Amino acid sequence: MTTATTAAPPLSPADRCDRCGARAIVRAVLPGGGDLLFCGHHGREHAARLREVAVEIHDAEGVLAEPLS
Repeated sequence: MTTATTAAPPLSPADRCDRCGARAIVRAVLPGGGDLLFCGHHGREHAARLREVAVEIHDAEGVLAEPLS
């Protein structure tokens, strides 16, 4: 994972999770330029794989840094 280097737009309240439709707070930018949007739940669920494949991850609320309980 790298820091912000692309021109991916910031997440807005209108952005929705690709898995469940909840408000998206994680954007994973893929090498081909596409992106995946996830809510906190699905962002945490897929965090390990996203870190492997994404060239950039925007975590609007720091949910990927929170320890799992």
